[in-house]
Amino acid sequence: MKRELVIVIDFGGQYNQLVARRVRECNVYCEIYSYKTDIEKIKEMNPKGIILTGGPNSCYEADSPTYTKDLFELGIPVLGLCYGAQLMQHVLGGKVEKADAREYGKTEVIVDKQSSKIFEGVSPKTICWMSHFDYISQIAPGFEITSHTDNCPCASAENEEKKLYAIQFHPEVLHTQEGTKMLYNFVRGVCECSGDWRMDSFVEESIKAIREKVGDGKVLCALSGGVDSSVAAVMLSKAIGKQLTCVFVDHGLLRKNEGDEVEAVFGPEGPYDLNFIRVNAQERYYSKLAGVEDPETKRKIIGEEFIRVFEEEAKKIGAVDFLVQGTIYPDVVESGLGGESAVIKSHHNVGGLPDYVDFKEIIEPLRDLFKDEVRKAGLEMGIPEYLVFRQPFPGPGLGIRIIGEVTAEKVRMVQDADAIYREEIANVGLDKTIGQYFAALTNMRSVGVMGDERTYDYAIALRAVNTIDFMTAEAADIPFEVLQKVMSRIINEVRGVNRVMYDLTSKPPGTIEFE
Repeated sequence: MKRELVIVIDFGGQYNQLVARRVRECNVYCEIYSYKTDIEKIKEMNPKGIILTGGPNSCYEADSPTYTKDLFELGIPVLGLCYGAQLMQHVLGGKVEKADAREYGKTEVIVDKQSSKIFEGVSPKTICWMSHFDYISQIAPGFEITSHTDNCPCASAENEEKKLYAIQFHPEVLHTQEGTKMLYNFVRGVCECSGDWRMDSFVEESIKAIREKVGDGKVLCALSGGVDSSVAAVMLSKAIGKQLTCVFVDHGLLRKNEGDEVEAVFGPEGPYDLNFIRVNAQERYYSKLAGVEDPETKRKIIGEEFIRVFEEEAKKIGAVDFLVQGTIYPDVVESGLGGESAVIKSHHNVGGLPDYVDFKEIIEPLRDLFKDEVRKAGLEMGIPEYLVFRQPFPGPGLGIRIIGEVTAEKVRMVQDADAIYREEIANVGLDKTIGQYFAALTNMRSVGVMGDERTYDYAIALRAVNTIDFMTAEAADIPFEVLQKVMSRIINEVRGVNRVMYDLTSKPPGTIEFE
């Protein structure tokens, strides 16, 4: 059965993934596309609705991202957000100008048209998140203003007859208190989506599709023990059973004791009926990474070596037709393959594979899912909660939590510090509430005094963030006494470290990981 689709057209906004994620919370499937996507392709997709994202440009400048008037004449409901709202008005005959003062942050929006479908069930005065230099000074013909603020005469406008809606603020961010309700009103009310995007049907359809695709072929799965690859492995196992071989590459960049923990869960003594192979490749990776400091270069080395190891194992196994990877949707978008936003980081399991990879095809069963959706899929398949909700861990592992060159000694330091940090966080019960937390080893060395001796050792940075979707995040408020205890233990127990810091940076402007 073909699922209903709403598409997000990306104009370079930082919240493009968040828009799509909020739509999916309404049980409506959503994908992100660049503003350069041809209108004929959009027609072929036959979306139930279109959402235009924000962006950093001014829509009235000649070289700014834009779209033709045809987009608004398809008969498909369109919702413009921030830059998307301004662009809609500009293209359809309204006027957008530079504002006297930038409007930024939480702002009270007064709803002028309570009967608007977008504002159904929304308070007459509601707090929204504004972020704009320009403003809509004159609405396009056929539109009416539906809300305003003290500084913005047009906070939203609509042409109800043509189902065109423009919103100057950002309903997708949590700072907009009733934003999810507004998006729900658009996709479920205006677009008349039934809400058929559910994990039980996704899992069932995916298992069936995998079985049909693979046939009697052999499949090799890249199993890291993380949430994404674990869910992918169990899904493949349910689909094709013993046709699947899972190879776990211990590249020496895992958390402390994690290699043994992965083997205990997925190996022959574990609860899953998998063909499991563990490859101990620690020294091989340390050799390849010797002297390399650039984070992108490290990622690519780790990714290519990952593939090389799989090729070698595939040859030992015999003919292998497919390679399984735990790619998820944020990987796709952040690698520049799903929208218009800048490449944030490369992922070893998204695109960029060498031409000589010895597999017929790659299977990515979770490619359409956000992280929380992956967890829902895992629970749907009966994977225990302690596995589904384990801390996220990047594919390149500690290679991107060690700033600068990776060595066995540095791996030991960050493993020991991270183990202490995680233990103390769990001791006070914060492990269930913090979205992600870990220790990273900075490339900074500083003078210290331990006992009667002067030291010149490394600094550990502690990271902890609260996040729902891993696309935006705020630093977690960890009690100072907990941080003090972690600091004391790390400095006393981890050889080579004499300083501990706590990272307060949010995402954006930072990323959750360090590299």
